[in-house]
Amino acid sequence: MKEGEHLQPEFLAINPFGKVPAIDDDGSIVWESGAILLYLADKYAQLPTIQDRAIAAQWVLFANSTLGTGLFSAETREKETPRLLGGLNKILEKQPYLTGDSFTVSDVAVGTILGYAILMLQMSYADYPAIDAYVKRLSDRPAYKNNILTIK
Repeated sequence: MKEGEHLQPEFLAINPFGKVPAIDDDGSIVWESGAILLYLADKYAQLPTIQDRAIAAQWVLFANSTLGTGLFSAETREKETPRLLGGLNKILEKQPYLTGDSFTVSDVAVGTILGYAILMLQMSYADYPAIDAYVKRLSDRPAYKNNILTIK
């Protein structure tokens, strides 16, 4: 992005808005992180039923709309942060991942926003121990460690 590759005609053919992420998967063009997550989960049969797809969409939309806006918008942060994190903490007190015992696309979406909040807002989850443990669980995953090392 530093060189402006996302604004070159080749990338604009994939995403006309010049925003990242975007993928071209053998001619299937998808942009927006949530849409990409749901596309990949469907492609690799991680969402076998309509209910699974609805739950995944619910969490992806929550992450990108409700949680992201609540944490990152200065106008709403003070009011929304305790409500949103309090609700997430209650869910994660009962189970290790958002939808139960297994890591899913839902965790990728929500975990990404929680991670960004740590990096960009220096947010701490010390008042939300179940979220704090959840973020640690996510960051201990080999795929997470590999991705972070690649980004640096």
